[in-house]
Amino acid sequence: MKALVVAEFYPSERDPVLGIWAHEQAVAARDAGAEVEVVVLHRLVPPRTSLRNRSALHELGRRLREPRTQHRDGLRVTYVPFVSPPRARAYARWGAWAAPPLAAALRRIRRRFPFDVVHAHNSVPAGQAVLRARTRAPLVLSVHGPDVLFVPQQVPGGDVAVRHALSGARIVLANSEGIANLVRRQGVGDVRVVHLGTDLPGGIEQKSAETIVTVGHLVARKRHADVIRALWLLRERHPELHYLVIGDGPERGNLERLAADLGVPVRFTGQLEHAQALGLARRCALFVMPSIDEAFGVAYVEAMAGGVPAIGARGEPGPEDIGDGLVLVPPGDPERLAAQIEDLVAEPRYLQELGAVARATVAERFTWARCGTDTVAAYEAALGAEAGDKRAI
Repeated sequence: MKALVVAEFYPSERDPVLGIWAHEQAVAARDAGAEVEVVVLHRLVPPRTSLRNRSALHELGRRLREPRTQHRDGLRVTYVPFVSPPRARAYARWGAWAAPPLAAALRRIRRRFPFDVVHAHNSVPAGQAVLRARTRAPLVLSVHGPDVLFVPQQVPGGDVAVRHALSGARIVLANSEGIANLVRRQGVGDVRVVHLGTDLPGGIEQKSAETIVTVGHLVARKRHADVIRALWLLRERHPELHYLVIGDGPERGNLERLAADLGVPVRFTGQLEHAQALGLARRCALFVMPSIDEAFGVAYVEAMAGGVPAIGARGEPGPEDIGDGLVLVPPGDPERLAAQIEDLVAEPRYLQELGAVARATVAERFTWARCGTDTVAAYEAALGAEAGDKRAI
């Protein structure tokens, strides 16, 4: 079976971390028995934020110089350039802008790689673009959260674009049960939960008992500020605690100022290579990310695989789906977060036991091997349904 993955977010020479989960799932599907190639919708126009400063021409140049064909972990990856209006007013139509160059690329690719199924990541723009490109292969669509949590409510025309993609998919893959339920409310028939995963390290790193960590994009919904405030509340009883923040994003300046104003010891590493980020995180005592609108949260299970217990926010689709080894606190409540951090770090033996439970949870439910097997099973089911429809005709 030959599967073609189409994604907006995918690692590149320009950004080797962007969409790393989509790449890992593609590799997992390959390892589970499918032949896999990848197409990346490569938007040439930089985000508006970068156009407001002197780095605009540099960023545009980097995008233009991005090699159109790359190989990553044995997978051939084709970057298909497209242009479109700004995200704020036109994101729902990006699929329409990307469809013509994507259709041309699919025709070229099919001559040497006659793919049986297309697997698109996110309804907009990838799923929408695939449908508009009118490929003959059945569509398997992965929904990662924005499709149902943000785009329909916050993007002009987003509800129509998402419904179009969902209705055109043969099978929809959701990254958590909560997201699957939201998709089912759209009237979609075949919705399956396929969790993203992580690799289990061979051993457990020695932990720094004084360090708690978050790995993620520095945006408001990740609630890094709540962690900083929680450590300020613990400053007298636990002055040894400090916070490692791995990642970058628009909130970094605000978070650095907050940490300085409160006198909380925080180290900001910026964005790191994926393996380096994992290595640092797995040497910490506790992973803390009380984020909201969290559809799944690969960062939780990546830390847990290394024997690091985690804290997430109650009521969020991803954290509610993960299970043992991840402790839930009310969202937006630094006081309750501080109490939970204290309960855990004050009992080193219990913290170690909880880390072992966390690792066992990942081994049972959240490995890339399991993700690959489930993904290939969805491909096979989509092909079976396609064959059944043709027989019915």
